[in-house]
Amino acid sequence: MKFSKLFKMSLTSVWSNKIRSFLTMLGIIIGISSVIIMLAIGQGTTKQVTDSIEKLGTNLITVSITGNKTAAITEEELADLQTKPGIKEIAPALTQGNINIKSGNQSTTTSLEASTPAYAEIRKIEVSDGRFINARDLDERYKVAVIGTDTANNIFGTTNVVGKTMYVNGIEFNIVGVLKSTGSSSLGSSDDRIIIPLSTAERLLTTTKIKSFYVEATDKDSVNTAKSYLQLFLDKKYNNDTSSYKIFDQTSLLDTANTTTATLTAMLAGIAGISLVVGGIGIMNIMLVSVIERTKEIGIRKAIGAERSIILLQFLIESVCISGLGGIIGVMIGYLGSYGIQSIFKLNVLISNNVVIGSFLFSVCVGIVFGMYPANKASKLNPIEALRFE
Repeated sequence: MKFSKLFKMSLTSVWSNKIRSFLTMLGIIIGISSVIIMLAIGQGTTKQVTDSIEKLGTNLITVSITGNKTAAITEEELADLQTKPGIKEIAPALTQGNINIKSGNQSTTTSLEASTPAYAEIRKIEVSDGRFINARDLDERYKVAVIGTDTANNIFGTTNVVGKTMYVNGIEFNIVGVLKSTGSSSLGSSDDRIIIPLSTAERLLTTTKIKSFYVEATDKDSVNTAKSYLQLFLDKKYNNDTSSYKIFDQTSLLDTANTTTATLTAMLAGIAGISLVVGGIGIMNIMLVSVIERTKEIGIRKAIGAERSIILLQFLIESVCISGLGGIIGVMIGYLGSYGIQSIFKLNVLISNNVVIGSFLFSVCVGIVFGMYPANKASKLNPIEALRFE
């Protein structure tokens, strides 16, 4: 018997029991669509995190001094470090959360960052209006600030604020620039903050303790060289007490982020994949019922010469048809669900063609694996016993 005829017979059998076939497909449909949606969210999140980290530059190194009693870094030490091979620029930083800012009757809280002009280049910060802090602001301890777009909108209702004044912890500052909006991401928002000169912040916050600084390596290939010199300096300063400091570079941060998101994505996909196995069990169950219902038909076909392989292939094709159609519907729902979630919840989704193809092929494999036992059982029926079956 030709394969095309067997395929047609299998489709006819599936279509003649539309409701039952659809209910059997549900497990496969839910499984495939869930896997696609979960992986789309996971891969979209991974890409978003990766892009956010890469925007900071692949040659960025961050050094943090831990512990309140740990000795701070001096500006003289940073100046000496900047002469080391592999190090292009260094920008010390002071940060403070929940700083009160006010203009007229409007007030809010935001985060404050204080550094040097090199901070903009190292952290890849761009200004959309006005300018960034410069060397003169630093030398003269000018009370100037560069603010984020969210901060500007919160206290002024507009981003056209260059030249206006605001009060930071009760001290008047002149706004000289507005940061280019970078939007919000899983790493937080960079649009709600103010940046002021380091020398001004030392007076405002009454501290000269530099507990963190950013280093720009000469290029991507010089990162390890720069880290080696930083490690030597910090080990010497803190007597090899590695708990006193932390060194991060974008590569290690990127690897950590990718490993974390990949693990979460795999876990979500695994949970969703369980429904595929459940769907396969449903297919096996319904095919066993179908074999019992069609026992007499199988007996007649065997009596008139149908070979065992033909019977086996027919039931196997029926099983694959159910799982394959379920896979196709699941893929469609997966696409619609992914983009629906992206639109409603404003999440980044990334649907991989490999995931879609792999999911569909897996659904077909489920049909083959779970359909093999019922098909084999049907092919082994004794034609005489089958004809007697009522």
